[in-house]
Amino acid sequence: MMIENTKISPKTIGTWIINNTERDSGEAITHLKLQKLLYYVEAWFLANFDKPLFEISPQAWTHGPVYRPIFDKYKKYRWESLPAERNVSMSKDLTSFVRAVYDEYGQFSAKKLELMTHSEDPWKNTRGSLPLEARCETPMDKLFIRNYYAERLGKKKIEQLQN
Repeated sequence: MMIENTKISPKTIGTWIINNTERDSGEAITHLKLQKLLYYVEAWFLANFDKPLFEISPQAWTHGPVYRPIFDKYKKYRWESLPAERNVSMSKDLTSFVRAVYDEYGQFSAKKLELMTHSEDPWKNTRGSLPLEARCETPMDKLFIRNYYAERLGKKKIEQLQN
């Protein structure tokens, strides 16, 4: 798989996810679920390619990893399903990668995805001893995320991400 060298906005990937949710079969994509799916796209991209997909880092919020620009864009929808948007263009390889992550994690509810992120070290370590209800805008370390998920693939720890 050949993935382009330029970083992409989480808004682009988010739009793709929103537009590829099977609404006709009753699926819904909420703001909460979108945030977690974006996190897993970035996490597995880091693990597979040793470089970040997004320019920005997720923050370790109460309900799991959050990309602030995505929160700002969709916060008005609260717990409602997000509407389809104008289609975005991505390379075939990137689309295949995002589709694979979506197929793996999209089957879970927003709350299940939240619980999954809460059980994993990148979110837990970023929040440290903060109470669950405490505000936390600390960016999650991408190298730590990469090494955590890469270990699941049997890959060795690295000391620095590629650009």
